[in-house]
Amino acid sequence: MSDNNPQKLIAVEGPIGVGKTTLARKLAEHYQAELLLENAEENPFLPRFYQDPKSGALPTQLYFLFQRAQQLKELKQSDMFKSAYVSDFLMDKDKLFAQLTLDSDELALYQQVYDNLTIDTPTADLVIYLQAPVDILLERIRKRSSSFESTIQREYLVKICDAYMEFFHYYQGSPLLIVNTNGFDLVDRQDDYQRLIERITETTSGRHYFNPKPDIL
Repeated sequence: MSDNNPQKLIAVEGPIGVGKTTLARKLAEHYQAELLLENAEENPFLPRFYQDPKSGALPTQLYFLFQRAQQLKELKQSDMFKSAYVSDFLMDKDKLFAQLTLDSDELALYQQVYDNLTIDTPTADLVIYLQAPVDILLERIRKRSSSFESTIQREYLVKICDAYMEFFHYYQGSPLLIVNTNGFDLVDRQDDYQRLIERITETTSGRHYFNPKPDIL
């Protein structure tokens, strides 16, 4: 990576609408890194899930699992000493949605598949967890004008945000940078983005928080 950044694999995570794919793209360009995306729009089961969560949850989850596992398998087979990567997903978090949406039998099946697919997957050198209030997320989702995301309800998004907070409260798998994106513009304010880059460079171990105040931006 450029800028003397020590991380070889950066994973950007957060709930729907928080901007993880946008940030992952910018970081990949900045560090001249390979970009790994979950490409939700390619999942043929996702529209069905938002229309009927009960019938669509398992195929939706398994599709994402296979997709992510395949990308990480290809990464593992490549030369990690010469390449740098940025992803908009963290494999360890995959079970978060499964636990929210699957019944007990489906979850047991999913867990068996997960255990077999994720053996020896690479560990992120840094995880960036993006946060934002639920109402801000809903506003961003509406602006994206995605046909299937337009049906997302506030109650469901609250559950997702709560699950993310609990997951990362206990997460110790990689160095973690928690970023409050409320009032923080990574697209149109270069100063905001540069400050984040500085924090990323500094975060090589432990848990850190980046909570810029809008009134100083």
